[in-house]
Amino acid sequence: MIKSKRQFPNLKYFYSLIDWRLPSLNRRRAACERALTISDLAIAAKKRVPKVVFDYAEGSALDGLGHKRSRESFSRVQFNVGVLRDVSNIDTSEIIHGKKIDLPIIFAPTGYTRFMQHVGEPAVAAVAQRNNLIYTLSTMGTTSPAELAAAVPGARRWFQLYVMQNRKDSIAVIKQAKDNGFEALVLTVDTPVGGIRLRDIRNGLTIPPKIRINTVLAIARKPIWWINLLTTRPLEFAAFKGWDKSLTELAAVIFDPATTFADIKWLQSVWDGPIIVKGVQSVVDAKALEKLGVQGIVLSNHGGRQLDRGPVPLEILPEVVKAVGMKMDIYIDGSVMSGQDIYAAIALGAKAVFIGRAYLYGIMANGESGVEKTIEILRKEFVNTMALTGNRTLDEVRACGAIMRDQ
Repeated sequence: MIKSKRQFPNLKYFYSLIDWRLPSLNRRRAACERALTISDLAIAAKKRVPKVVFDYAEGSALDGLGHKRSRESFSRVQFNVGVLRDVSNIDTSEIIHGKKIDLPIIFAPTGYTRFMQHVGEPAVAAVAQRNNLIYTLSTMGTTSPAELAAAVPGARRWFQLYVMQNRKDSIAVIKQAKDNGFEALVLTVDTPVGGIRLRDIRNGLTIPPKIRINTVLAIARKPIWWINLLTTRPLEFAAFKGWDKSLTELAAVIFDPATTFADIKWLQSVWDGPIIVKGVQSVVDAKALEKLGVQGIVLSNHGGRQLDRGPVPLEILPEVVKAVGMKMDIYIDGSVMSGQDIYAAIALGAKAVFIGRAYLYGIMANGESGVEKTIEILRKEFVNTMALTGNRTLDEVRACGAIMRDQ
């Protein structure tokens, strides 16, 4: 029987095995630093904010089927793989409207970002600036276009627009975007009326939040969030200052059920930059928009927050790319939660993906650093997937392709 040769304990070797870093006393930062996936960030986020806040970011319409089906669609994508390729240098950049971004990721417009964390939209845009990405400010944001431009003047900024019932209101916010250097308009068209979001209704969600008995209990559970809320400027919609009613009532004022394709022509007459139409859910509508000359479309089901049983964006992506992909940019959003999800979308023909919930988990978990962690996780997973499939550029990813398996 062979035995190990014994020796006196090697204290120097033992010393080298010890991780001498002191544990962080900041639990928020520590949880964020330990996160390996977006799901880890979501767990950390849930511990940091009141239930009503997390539910707004996490929730979807009615039974949540749209969001669930979108998540499942990514799990059904199988990647094609090439081996014996030199993947020592991987380029994840893409050209969007003549300028390079370093990852095929665009920060989607999300309302009420200062509701998630007190800095809000500027914190996300700062991460976009640092990583050479694009940030999209929502009409229902808690920071105005002028405030965002002043806070992060070097960030590439797009502005998301709802065609409001009063067209003068739309023109007013378009002018703000134009005057403050926003490059493109992202017109959201899947909101003729607001979706029925049961979590928000049950939570009685308003901006600013109402102080009720259960709110007092929430203050006790999440004191830091409330201290930040009460010691920074009042939380309100930047475009609707003074509004203190429910989100359902606000949606009834903003969303215009009379919006049609004719409004695209109107928008082109008042905005001379690129127009991207977000919320497209069929090949027929994609073709109609291509004929109108828009620069891009986002295949989107609003993260499952509008029509609960609508089409799944990833499932219609290949057909839309085949129909109009040579004539305009095709983006996709909805439940993108990993670098492999991003890879799936690019492999099926997308120009880039919009992320929403993923970075909201990050900002709730640890503010700007949490958003940075979101990008770090997605970049690492995406680069790893490119290397393992033998692709060095996004064009190679698209050429390599992927297969959407049946359920």
